[in-house]
Parts: sequence; C-alpha cells; structure tokens
Amino acid sequence: MSTDTDGSGPPSKEGNHSLTIAQDGTSLPVVEVLTGRGFITGKSGAGKSNSASVIAEELLDQGFPLLIVDVDGEYYGLKEQYEMLHVGADEECDLQVSKEHAAKIAELALDENVPIILDVSGYLDSSEAEALIQGVAQRLFALEKKRKKPFLMLVEEIHEYIPEGGSLNECGQMLIKVAKRGRKHGLGLCGLSQRPADVKKDFITQCDWLVWHRLTWDNDTAVVRRVLGSDYADSVQELDDGEAFLMTDWDGSIRRVQFKRKSTFDAGATPGLNDIQRPNLKSVSGDIVDELEAISEHQQKRQDRIAQLENRLESREEEIEELRSELEQARDVNQLADQFTEALAKVDTGSEGEEVKSTLESLRKEKNQQIRELQSDNERLRDRNEELESRVEELEEEVEATEQFEQFEANVDEATEAYQRLGEALGIEPQSEKAEQLRNRVEELESEIAASRAAQEEEQGHTERAVQQEQSPSAEIQTYREFISDEAVEVAIDAAKEDASSPGYVDGTIGCIIEEGKPVTYEDIADHLGISTTSHVASAVNALAEEDVVEKETRGGRAFVDLAIEDIGKIRGRARRREEAEKPRRIAPYSESLLRSDATSSSPSAVNRQDFSWPSVSTTIVRSCFSARRSTSLRFDGRGVRHAL
Repeated sequence: MSTDTDGSGPPSKEGNHSLTIAQDGTSLPVVEVLTGRGFITGKSGAGKSNSASVIAEELLDQGFPLLIVDVDGEYYGLKEQYEMLHVGADEECDLQVSKEHAAKIAELALDENVPIILDVSGYLDSSEAEALIQGVAQRLFALEKKRKKPFLMLVEEIHEYIPEGGSLNECGQMLIKVAKRGRKHGLGLCGLSQRPADVKKDFITQCDWLVWHRLTWDNDTAVVRRVLGSDYADSVQELDDGEAFLMTDWDGSIRRVQFKRKSTFDAGATPGLNDIQRPNLKSVSGDIVDELEAISEHQQKRQDRIAQLENRLESREEEIEELRSELEQARDVNQLADQFTEALAKVDTGSEGEEVKSTLESLRKEKNQQIRELQSDNERLRDRNEELESRVEELEEEVEATEQFEQFEANVDEATEAYQRLGEALGIEPQSEKAEQLRNRVEELESEIAASRAAQEEEQGHTERAVQQEQSPSAEIQTYREFISDEAVEVAIDAAKEDASSPGYVDGTIGCIIEEGKPVTYEDIADHLGISTTSHVASAVNALAEEDVVEKETRGGRAFVDLAIEDIGKIRGRARRREEAEKPRRIAPYSESLLRSDATSSSPSAVNRQDFSWPSVSTTIVRSCFSARRSTSLRFDGRGVRHAL
C-alpha cells in the first residue's frame, strides 16, 4: 500500500463525478462512495461529523440523494441550503413517523430522489427506532435489487447497531446484510463512530474507504494499529481538528488530509455562552409530506378504532355488571314478597288481609316484569359484547396478517437471492426475467388450485354429507391415538405437510396435542417445538384444519387447537374421493401444473453442467425456500449444490 501525505489524490475514476473533501483538492470518486462501504471515526470534537456533512453536501450539490440515520439530531442544519425530508419523532421534524412509514420512506428516497434525514434521537424506546431503521434498510435493499441505482445510507453511531461484543438484533443483522451484499445492487453504507473498538471488526475490515480522525484511547489506537500499522497508530493521536488519515482501497493509498469545513449550519456544535440563531430551513414538497401523513392517518384511524371498540367493550361489561346487580336485588325483593304472601295466606286477616295480598301480588307481578326486562337487556348486551369482541379480534388479525405478508415478501427476496447465488456458484448467467415469470406462474397456479379446490368441495358437499350420515363413524374412534392411526387421517396429515411451511411443524402440532391430552394453544405448540414465534405454528394448524384433522376454537380471546375426532367421517370421505380421483394417474395438481409449465426441463440430478436447465432448477429453489427453510440449509460451491440437513 502506498502512502501519500501531500494531500493530492488520484484522478477520479468517474471523470467530473468526484467529491472534493479538502481545500487542497483531495477528492473521492462518487460511485465508490455511493455504492461502497465506508467508515468515519474520531473522538468527540475531532471532526467526524463535519467530514460526514462535507461528503453529504458534495453529494447533494451534484444531485445525488442519500439517507442519513441521525442519532443525535445534528444533521437538520443541512436543510439550510438543501431541500431534505426530515422525519422522526420530534415536533421539529417535518413529520412524525413510525415503522409503518418505513417502506414509503425508502420508496421516496429511491424512486423520487428525495434526500432524507431519518432522525431517531426523539424515540424514547430504542426498539421503536431500531424497528424503523431495520424496515427502511430492508426496503431499500429489496428495491435496489431491481433499481440498481447508486445510493448511500449514512448511519451515525453505528456501534449501537453492530457492536463488537454481543449478538446482533434484527436491525444490526439488516445493516450487516447491506454492508456485505448491498454493493452489487448499488446500495452503499457508511458508518460513523467515536469508538472504533466498539464496532464489529468484520465491518471495519471490509470497508473500501476509511477516515481516521484523532483517537487517543488505547483500545481505539489498537484498531488503527491493526488496520493501518504501528506508525499510524502513534500519529493518529496527534492529528489536529478536522485532520485525518484517508485510506482508499481503489488506489491502495493512505493520505493525511485536512477536511474542509461544511458550509451549512452546525447543529451538532457544543453549546456556548452566546445564543445560537436557528437558520431558516428549506422544506420539501407538500405532496411528499402528504403521502407520509396519509400513512400516519390510516394507522391512527386503525388504532383509534381499536381503542374505541375496547372502550365500548369495557363500557358494555360495566353495564352488564350493573344489570346483574339489579337483577339480584329484584330477585331478593321478589323472594321476600313470596314469603310474605305465603305467611299472610296462613292467617285469616279479613278484608284487610285480602287487600294486603292483592297489593303484594301486584308488586310481585311488577317485579317479575322488571326481572324479565333485565334478563332481556342482559342477553342483548351479552350478544353485543360478543360482537365487539369478535370485531376486536378481526382488527388484530388484520394487523397480524399485514406483518405476515411483509415476512412473506422477505421470504420471496431470500428465495430470489438463493436463485442468483446458485447461478453464480455454477457459473451460469441467471435469467432474471425468466425467474420473475416463473414466480408469477407459481402464484397463478396456486390461485387456480385454490379456486379448483373450492369448486370441488362445493360440488361434492352433498355427497360428503350423505356418506357421513350413512357411516356415523365417530363412535368407533374414542382416543387421540386411535384417531391419528386411522388410514384416512394419515393421508390427510400427509396432505397437510405438503401445504405447511415445514412438515416438522405439522407433526409437532399433533404431538403436542397428544402429549397434553387436551386442546392446546399456539404458544403451547411453539414451546413443544422449541421455537420463539407462532407464525409457522399457524401455517401448520391452518394446513391441518384445511384437511379437517384439527379444529380451532377461541376462548377468552385465545385460540385453542384440538384433534377433530368428530370429523373422522369428513376425512374418510375426502380420502375416498381423493383415491377415486387419483386412480387414472397419481400426480398432485400442483406438481402436474409445474410439469406442464416446464415440460422440456430435465431433473438437475439427471444432466451434466453443460445441459443444466436453469428454469427447471429455479422453480425447485423458490419452492424449497418456502417449504423447507428451517429443516434444510443450502450450501453452494463450484461443483454444484449440496443439501445438508
């Protein structure tokens, strides 16, 4: 590696597209900054944030957008000269946002070239900030795989998300993914930190360009010694403010440069005795803010609706409790009246006694009428209460379904990446258009299957009921083990395994019910399987319920699952019809459709590398990434693909 201390850098690889970072003309190639991995470090006051702002100003001057993750709320000064969207949790931001806005923020940055300051300094709960950052990074990564547009994500205090010690959460894992694989899609990442010793070393050592400002702590200078060498580890302690060692991989040089001062307001400066005048800040288009506000309003309406229903539910429960109290009081009064009437009947009190008995009888009838009215009101309120509970559950299921759909999109992205990595390992040019066509074809086939299945069940409904009435088989099945040992049930379980995300979760669901000997919750099944989430459990339960092997019941707001012994007749009828339908040829509709859509493709195991059919393998990979993600890991090398269980 060569060393240049006079400050003159190499000519830019991109012609005029370079970033001038020092008064002496030292510059950085734009494409390397936008798509590469960068690291800027230095102790407080050494010039770290100023250098990052200089790079941001240079990019904005040339019309290149970027996204800045601002941890301390010190980058809004850029709005003094540039139209930037400032979002976060503070009132000073253009708009308050949450993780629901993540996808839209990424789309504005890439598709509409909107420079964005993602200010996370105002979030009291760090998990909210991390969820927002993770969502934005994930959406940027997904979009860039199609856009291939050079774009920089600059993250302050990166050691908080990818620390050297301890495990990474979902936010940290996403940032590492961007750092490792974003470059080939056009997505760059630049991390900033005061303490390089606290930053994950795998990130630092993989960076293409690094800026080392003054560092004095032994652990930090040890990192400099490891990356630059002993001489630089001693010299880095003596650097002036704004001065730094600039290390660039594209020319293999280390230069000592004095960064120029940024031209915009320094919002991160240490407060002094003099009053600081906040500058006039530029704002982005109102239409952009309106798009984000629409998301906020939709989310707020949903939350308000849930809160409103919960309040109404609570109010109804209070009314029911009051009515129960009144009902008990009325019953007590009625009981006393009956006792008093019986006592009078035993004593002959003449006309006065008859008058008293008549009055008491009238009172008793009146109270009985009140009791009937209270009972009617109580029943009506109970029905209404059940309706409200059902509506609350529906809204919660909608929220859960949205999260599951986002996870599904992530799974699709992972499948596509596996497809591309397989092509790279085998030395075959991936056919992205063909892959997209196959993916669309899979979705079309699944829709056709669902429609065909619904029509078939509707047509055969009468036949099923007739068979159930004739057989009346539930009496012969008494225990769980007898039920799952039935041949038709075994066929139904196998069918459920094909539809579930993993066959192991289907067996685990049944095993948990048998082990407990009673209905179980989704959480019970997850504990039995040793997993932390219930999304895969839900897939297994839904697949089993589709085959009538299990039945779901909601009690007290919780979903319980039990083996559907009473539905053995349905299962046998379905098995009988399935056997009759498969007599001519035993090919599953889904597999048959896939064979038709790619009839000329050969099995990967039956061909050599020269006649390897890319489309036929792509379908298999996409399918396997959804059906066996947990039970199978794919490893690639130059010779082919190995499946390691």
